[in-house]
Amino acid sequence: MSWVILILSGVLEAVWATALGKSEWFTKLWPTVTFFVALILSMAGLAWAMRDIPTGTAYAVWVGIGAVLTVAYAMLTGTEPVSLVKVLLMLGLIGCVVGLQLVGSAAPEA
Repeated sequence: MSWVILILSGVLEAVWATALGKSEWFTKLWPTVTFFVALILSMAGLAWAMRDIPTGTAYAVWVGIGAVLTVAYAMLTGTEPVSLVKVLLMLGLIGCVVGLQLVGSAAPEA
């Protein structure tokens, strides 16, 4: 269950990062509200997941998911240009996140 919460928290990281950009320095109401709600839920989920997942692994997975989804959304909406190199780097991040999950779940309990 911790991994599910961590993944959802990573998705919420992408939501708050995107909302932060759209809030225009907190001058637009709904992007600002979205930012704060997603931020709180994302951080709470990360903290909850870190009860069972090592801190370094949890944080790297959380950031990786948030980064990939934020860039993917920006590319899909035309905010950021698409390039083969960016797509390959995003796939590399996804591979690292999956690898950390596999290594993290294989680690013995302390």
